[in-house]
Amino acid sequence: MSGETVPAPPEGFQPSARGPFTSHNGPMFHRVGGGGVEHAFFVLKRHCNSLGIVHGGMLSTFMDGVLANAVGRETGGASVTVHLSLDFLSMARAGDWVYGDGVVIRKTKDLVFVEGRIRTGTRDVMRATGIFKPVNRRSDQPAPGAKV
Repeated sequence: MSGETVPAPPEGFQPSARGPFTSHNGPMFHRVGGGGVEHAFFVLKRHCNSLGIVHGGMLSTFMDGVLANAVGRETGGASVTVHLSLDFLSMARAGDWVYGDGVVIRKTKDLVFVEGRIRTGTRDVMRATGIFKPVNRRSDQPAPGAKV
């Protein structure tokens, strides 16, 4: 990290195990409860664009991970993104906690359809739909069930 401090996460959240790309952009957190998993990250200045709002690429990366995690919980394995549709609804700024959740809405033999949202406070920041393809994980990757 760039020397910026991330405060302790909200109650019940713990650090998430992520791949190298997402870990580099994190840290990310999660909390299990209510039949699902809620994800979170604390917005640092390095997550923001020149306007002082969270960069769309950061929100997109976070949402992709939220949806992939929902697919992983449903299938018990890894998946890759086939299609991701994002709607930017509002903004978040440095110092905000951003939260996300996703839910599988349909599965076929080869594909999983999922939708999700991310928010700060009570304000929705993004909603998304995605299509994911389950894949076999290489032996050097994190074990199934690890937060992706």
